[in-house]
Amino acid sequence: MTMKTIAAFLAAGLLGVGTAQAEDLRPEAARSIALENVSGAAYYTIEEDGFRVVTTLSAGEASTPIRFVSTLADGQSVTMQIPSRVGQSSRDLTIRRTGDHVDVTAGRDLRASALIQ
Repeated sequence: MTMKTIAAFLAAGLLGVGTAQAEDLRPEAARSIALENVSGAAYYTIEEDGFRVVTTLSAGEASTPIRFVSTLADGQSVTMQIPSRVGQSSRDLTIRRTGDHVDVTAGRDLRASALIQ
């Protein structure tokens, strides 16, 4: 997925994940993600061994996108963290599968700021 494709998802406003807000994903329907200076898209497909979740994130047009691929069974989740400055909480993006639903939740991990201080 190119940055232009990701930008198109963001411009369409398909998903602006904010603090502690969950948004459902649908199979094979990409959703955009915006967390401070990091943006991207996520989608999943249904495979024999679970739901294959693909998340692509980038910190701008000049940076190289990073793609995360995870296969989730019922009850599993994957969390990606965007670090902040010393003493500040990191930004989290959690993708969780519950039954036939996959949701995306963004929030802050206050444990990271407590550990760094």
